[in-house]
Amino acid sequence: GYPAVFASNTSGGFACVYLKTGSDVGNMMLFYRDSSAVGSITTNGSSVAFNTTSDYRLKENVVTDWDATSRLKQLKPSRFNFKADKDTTVDGFLAHEVSSIVPEAVTGEKDAVDKDGNIEPQGIDQSKLVPLLVKTIQELEARIAVLEAK
Repeated sequence: GYPAVFASNTSGGFACVYLKTGSDVGNMMLFYRDSSAVGSITTNGSSVAFNTTSDYRLKENVVTDWDATSRLKQLKPSRFNFKADKDTTVDGFLAHEVSSIVPEAVTGEKDAVDKDGNIEPQGIDQSKLVPLLVKTIQELEARIAVLEAK
């Protein structure tokens, strides 16, 4: 049979509980665009994965010789609190500052408002910064190896 799914409104929010037994990978949600899979949320016995489609067969023009360090140095990590949560300071970015450096990480438009003048906030998927971070570390490691060899 199928796992049990419960959905309810809880204190102004929404909770969806998906009950499944065993430790095999299970699809919780699948995302499609024009009938092509683009991502999923999956679980196993102990964790949840938020997956973006990344199969090499779906890609072209793959290059590995780009300069990540210069782009990374343009990012401006900040510490701030949200107006709605004045007592909690967090580390992060301002979406509009990231949009020109890693545009795929940012959704929405800077300063957008709806027809009533309400803020339509930009969002950021910080996981999209990971390739830039990894490539920068690789570039720095290569520079360190050259310096150590002298």
